[in-house]
Amino acid sequence: MSYIRIFRVVAFLEGLSYVLLLFVATPIKYTLDDPQYVKLLGMPHGLLFIAYFALSIILKPTLKWTNRQFNHVLLASVIPFGTFYIDKKFLSLKHE
Repeated sequence: MSYIRIFRVVAFLEGLSYVLLLFVATPIKYTLDDPQYVKLLGMPHGLLFIAYFALSIILKPTLKWTNRQFNHVLLASVIPFGTFYIDKKFLSLKHE
């Protein structure tokens, strides 16, 4: 499996975990006073975030991203649904 495919999987999972954390676990925590979902999703999301960041650095030269493109890739990891956009814009069409 290539680094690009691994990055695509990590990007998807990171984005999914972020969306679940923000829009499911956090509202449950504050409306139902039940923090277990935040605890359950927090660690995997953190690990996926680190993996996304590291793989971005590794793949920057391979994919010949400009500094601007690279900054978009990194910024996408902190914007809900951002990693899905990156997959569509920078990864899916060129490297299937």
